[in-house]
Amino acid sequence: MMTPEQRHRILALTPLERLNEGWLKLGIKATHRCVRGPETGMVMVRGRIGGTGNAFNLGEMTLTRVSVVLDENAPDGGDIGHGWVAGRSREHAELIALIDACAHKAHWARRIDAELIEPLTQALADERVERSQLAAATRVDFFTMVRGE
Repeated sequence: MMTPEQRHRILALTPLERLNEGWLKLGIKATHRCVRGPETGMVMVRGRIGGTGNAFNLGEMTLTRVSVVLDENAPDGGDIGHGWVAGRSREHAELIALIDACAHKAHWARRIDAELIEPLTQALADERVERSQLAAATRVDFFTMVRGE
């Protein structure tokens, strides 16, 4: 089973249209209400030189977050889910939070991981390979010729 952090990463990196399409295909019907947000703000992005150096403030980025709770009156209700996404897409953050809340139920978590997250993970990996190949095609190798002086 996938960890919540891995699931959140895939959901946040997936475009909203593709995520919404996959969620609708999954067919999980869960009513929810927002308990916090959606709200958009700024977060500080930190970096490290070489991945091991001292941390420094790289800059700020826009982030949207939301927390939802599944309908308490439903048999599978009461679980809280959280969603964060870069940018200002309130719908994207809310859908991530809904998926997160549903993933707290073991019977839904298996389906979500197998039928939604795994195909999205593969699609993101395929896109990364495609972008790498496109970039490699434009790569320029520089070399220095020795002058005979």
